[in-house]
Amino acid sequence: MKYAQAFVRKVCGLAGQVTCVDDLRHDAIDAGLVAAVEDHNTALIFDWLMREVSHQGISDAVADGYMARHGTATWTDIERSITITPGCGKLQGYWAFTGCRYHKGAQICAEPAKFRTCPLPRLPLRNGRLNQTAYSLFLFIRDVAGGDVIDWIDRQLADYTRPTDLAGTRAALVAPLRNVHGISDKVIGMALATLLMGAGPTRPGWFDVGASFIVVDTLVHNFLARTGILNRLEAGHPYGPACYRPGGCADVLIGVAKGIDARRFNPTFPKTFPRFVQHAIWRYCAQGCLDVCNGNQIDDRDRCLNMWCRLYSRCDRLMLHAEPKTAETQ
Repeated sequence: MKYAQAFVRKVCGLAGQVTCVDDLRHDAIDAGLVAAVEDHNTALIFDWLMREVSHQGISDAVADGYMARHGTATWTDIERSITITPGCGKLQGYWAFTGCRYHKGAQICAEPAKFRTCPLPRLPLRNGRLNQTAYSLFLFIRDVAGGDVIDWIDRQLADYTRPTDLAGTRAALVAPLRNVHGISDKVIGMALATLLMGAGPTRPGWFDVGASFIVVDTLVHNFLARTGILNRLEAGHPYGPACYRPGGCADVLIGVAKGIDARRFNPTFPKTFPRFVQHAIWRYCAQGCLDVCNGNQIDDRDRCLNMWCRLYSRCDRLMLHAEPKTAETQ
């Protein structure tokens, strides 16, 4: 862990976005999120969440281009569609919405006799999974959150008091949302971090919980593998859901962040700031930022040979596809 913390501390100095909190708040204001939180405007929050979810599994440019041409799902459209055309029984409530299996290309679903009257396929989204996500999320907010997503977040965070274990507080938000169709831990973490930090700085617990969220994509996971951090901590695992399981990338980064005083980079930051630490790693790797530790710069069939990397001399430079050590293989 000392190696990991020293290594990542250097990354934070090279790639950390010291204006990240101010940037988030400005973006939240521009998107109308701050006003939506104050006014408990669930419809606007839902519409924003669906735009965020639509970036899942594809580049932002492609997703934004598709939404610009075809539009996206809105709270008003779905609420009206369910009222006018209820469709099959799966749309009657959140707990009934399971096994829809709508496929946009084949134009089929689990209830073919109800397909022609069902409003779900009519959403102009990129694929059938997103259509299902839109209705599943709408029904979750309506039936589980009582129609007010701001009140629901406040209730889930009601027990938060420093120094309460943030892992349990995050779980109070994440665990229920995992059951919304088609939403991954990565998307949940990214959306909640943005919403809680950007739009809710005056609400009890919102900023602290948002600042503790970790978003793990392939860049972050591969960085932890290439540098030997996962190997040294006996935390080797393939990229995917395991990154968010106990001992995975998210837990590793939270442990790393505990040993890095983020106030060194911006005195207004909290001392422990996992989101800043994770984002610094992403910026160090991402092609659109520092573009250092990624598949474009490194041939993953061999150890990294990029001597221009400022971390080259202290890095373990493991082959990405080499078998890492795990507790079982020691």
